[in-house]
Amino acid sequence: MTQPPDDLFKENERTAPQAEGRCHFALGDLPLKCGVTLPQVQVAYETWGTYNGDNAIVVCHALSGDSHCIGWWEALIGPGKAIDTDRYYVIGTNALGGCQGTTGPWQAHPEDGRRYGSRFPEITVEDMVAAQARLCDHLGVDKLAAVIGGSMGGMQALEWARQFPQRVQRVWMTASCAAHNALQIGFNETARQAITQDPAWNGGDYEANQPPAAGLAVARMVGHLSYLSEAAFERKFAREKREDGVFQVASYLQYQGHKFIHRFDPASLVVLSQAIDQYDGRDVSMVQADVLLTSFTSDWLYPSHQSVALATALREAGAYAEWHEIDLPHGHDSFLLDGVHQTEIVREFLARDPRES
Repeated sequence: MTQPPDDLFKENERTAPQAEGRCHFALGDLPLKCGVTLPQVQVAYETWGTYNGDNAIVVCHALSGDSHCIGWWEALIGPGKAIDTDRYYVIGTNALGGCQGTTGPWQAHPEDGRRYGSRFPEITVEDMVAAQARLCDHLGVDKLAAVIGGSMGGMQALEWARQFPQRVQRVWMTASCAAHNALQIGFNETARQAITQDPAWNGGDYEANQPPAAGLAVARMVGHLSYLSEAAFERKFAREKREDGVFQVASYLQYQGHKFIHRFDPASLVVLSQAIDQYDGRDVSMVQADVLLTSFTSDWLYPSHQSVALATALREAGAYAEWHEIDLPHGHDSFLLDGVHQTEIVREFLARDPRES
């Protein structure tokens, strides 16, 4: 199979793991919301820029992302960009439960050296943020100029403002929401079923060299169907076929599914997707940070009305909140691809004095 050569889909290349520059913080034991204490947790992270006491920005990744935010969000992060690493001290982490260096079901249990597998406890977005906060403590970062993220990353950013209201000055959520609706949960459940119904799943206790690869590939295909818009699919593929009669869109989805199994752990996808389905951040009464929300006209996975509802709730709670809808045809993946509209909006937001009413 060959990948359709189109820049529209280049974000899939940017999410590949980048080990260079990655550090690991030994957090220690972490009490979880479910009541279990996760022992000897480590957090994978990367930093860019120089910390000066009030310029730290935490970047939270989406479901299949990692700590290398300057790579998968290259449209927005880097020298001279919206998140200017010449000005800001940028901290990127791999979320708790992930598979790019932070403790997750892929990792060996410290007590017996065997993979956690089915023994890995239920985690929440609140737990992800608690781990990030411990990392910031380790780095000597008390207050944050901003916490930002898209999709699952946006939920983490919101939770930072809910859980640590005195610590966060600004939040930027893009292509995200405060709580999943039935359709969003349904997509994630379909992906989880594809994985757990694969015979190799073995209740989550599969061998590292024999993962439920077929199920994970199908789960990723389901994801791509929700990440893009109808217009994006039609513009690129329509009903075109390869010379062997296979639809081009089928070839593309198969390629993305196959590629994903080489860089992501199936159990991590199950754990992380369950965490964001369970998250409910609609109570924003404790938020003191200024909040920026951006959404996209073609994003049917995280539609604009969810951002509008959150902005309204924040204002009613007394917080500053602004919402911008961006007209782009790329669907949910617009938040990764757009370096023009988001740059202008984010720069203005970060320049705004958070003490203004």
